[in-house]
Order: sequence, then structure tokens, then C-alpha cells
Amino acid sequence: MAYFSTNNTKITGISSVVPKNVIDNNDYDYINEKERAFLIKTTGIQKKRHVDPGVTVLDLSAKAIEALLEKINWKREEVDLLVLVTQSREYYLPSSAIILHDKVGLPDACMAFDVGLGCSGYVYGLSIVNQFLQNPQFKKALLVAGDVSSVSINYEDKSTYPLFGDGTSVTAVEYCEGAEQMHFNIENNGKNHEAIIIRDGGAKNLFREDSIEIKNYGEGINHSRKDLELNGLDVFSFSIKEPPKNIKALLERTEISIDEIDYFVFHQANRLIIETIRKKLKVAPEKVPYSLQEYGNTSSASIPLTICHELKNNAKMKKMLFCGFGVGLSWGACVLNTEDIICLDPIEY
Repeated sequence: MAYFSTNNTKITGISSVVPKNVIDNNDYDYINEKERAFLIKTTGIQKKRHVDPGVTVLDLSAKAIEALLEKINWKREEVDLLVLVTQSREYYLPSSAIILHDKVGLPDACMAFDVGLGCSGYVYGLSIVNQFLQNPQFKKALLVAGDVSSVSINYEDKSTYPLFGDGTSVTAVEYCEGAEQMHFNIENNGKNHEAIIIRDGGAKNLFREDSIEIKNYGEGINHSRKDLELNGLDVFSFSIKEPPKNIKALLERTEISIDEIDYFVFHQANRLIIETIRKKLKVAPEKVPYSLQEYGNTSSASIPLTICHELKNNAKMKKMLFCGFGVGLSWGACVLNTEDIICLDPIEY
């Protein structure tokens, strides 16, 4: 168990950006009306947002950074660290974080790098940023987390297309003497890495002419090797097993009870998964906010986007537990106090 705590840091603010284009699963005519109704009921995902062609995660993230820096009154020259958690890289190389660093005008002395994670990425990213802030040379950091998954899903794949939306987030984290500890429990296991995968386009399987050939993998499941592939049963089984164990272990280690947590903010995979986890942990429904009904599964952006969407006016001075889980497979949880956090309404791009 990768359990650890960090000292003297706090989340100062969170912003999120989603595309203006609303995709409604009621209009998903690749499947019939009965299937659509069942899908919306079980996943909880009615709407999501997709970018226009050519719009990238960096475009969304730059807007989120601009809005947040203005709201919390941070100067660019004060930012010491930029961490970008995304699977929607701008290019194979160079690092997308360094391009974003230039796009928003951060100083050369600000360290910037990518973290290639998805569903668990916000918790992982928060743990990384907090570790840097344990060093007295680092005072202020920006954690950017999000994806434009629409570029890698096939309309004729009912196992992926209705689920994934685009979005990004920026979290400002800073050194604060005396701030309460943040506690983390981070885990991963690559044995079932093919449960969520894009097979072609990396060094293992270079992009070839047949990478764009669409094949059938079951009823209503058609995609190419450059598209996102998801094994729903494997992902569901993993999601209802490992995250609850991880959370229980973290709470036992920190001697924090379920009742002490004001909100449990889960990665917005789908409603059935989250409700199963909630019931396993015996958490009251009012402590589990949702945003997936409006935005779908937004990968690493889903936890901060949920906070901005649902808890903007009720996030100050709360004890929260974040839990992300999915692609890798990887998962992790974090317990923290939000203090005087500033949360912006989700912004449209």
C-alpha cells in the first residue's frame, strides 16, 4: 500500500472548462430507444460535451488557468510548478505541459511536465504536486487534469461512445504553514491493462494503414485499433472491488470514520459503479455528488469538475475524500480539508 501524508499544503482554488457542444444520449440513434433508456438509467449519463475538430485539451486548459489565476489573484511569476495529467497529448513529443506552460505565459523557472494517467489521474496528480510542495523551494503549483476523449471513441461502439465527455480542470495548490495534512493511498496493477486501451499509435504498435480499419468485436461494438477499447465487465468488477478496499484502508490508517467525511467525490465512471461503491462503504447518498448526468465520464477532470458543478457553494471548511480509479489499471484515494477553497462555475469553451 502506497500510503503517505503531506504537510502544510492547501487547495486554494479549482476551475473547470467544458466544450459548449452538448451531446445528448437520447439522440444516440446507433442503438434503439429501449437500449438508450436502459443505458441512461444504468450509467446515469444523459449528456456530455465534445470539442469541435482541432480543439485540444491545451485550449481548454489555458482558458481554465486564465480564469483561475484571475480569481485567486495569483501572478504568473509566482507559479513554481505545472503538472499536466492527460492522455490526450498534443503531440507524440514534445511534452504537452511545456507547450501549455508557454501558452499561458508562465516563467522559465516554473517546472512543467506531463503525467500520462486518466481516471485515477487527479488523485495521483494531487499527490505529486503535494510532494513537490514539501520542498521549501516550491510555494505555488498548478495541477491541470483533463482529456478530450471524443477524439478516440467510435460512434458505432456502444460500449464507449455514450460514456465519455471532454473537459479539463485546474487546481491551484500552495504551501500554507499549519495547514492540515493530506492523506493518500495510491495503488495500481498492470496485469489487466488491456481492459481500457488504445492499441495503436504508441511505440509498441506504430500507427499503420490498417490502424484505422473498423472491425466488429460484438453486437454494437465496432472500432479501429486507434480507438478507445473498453472491457466493461472487467472494468466494473475491478471498480467495485479495489476502490472500496483502498478507501477503507486509508480511513483505518488515518483513524478517520466514514461519518467524519462531509463529501465523497468519486471519479464519474458511471452511476451503477459509484452507487455500488457507496453502498459497500455505507455512505449516505447526500454525501456523494454527481456531475456525470451533465458531462459524462471526463477522465481525470471528473473529480474537480464535480466539485465545481455540485459543491461550488458548499466546499469551504469541509472534509472530503477523493477517489479515482480506472485505466492502467490504477486507483487511489485522498482525504483532505478544503478550508477557504474558491471554486468557479464550469466554464464553456
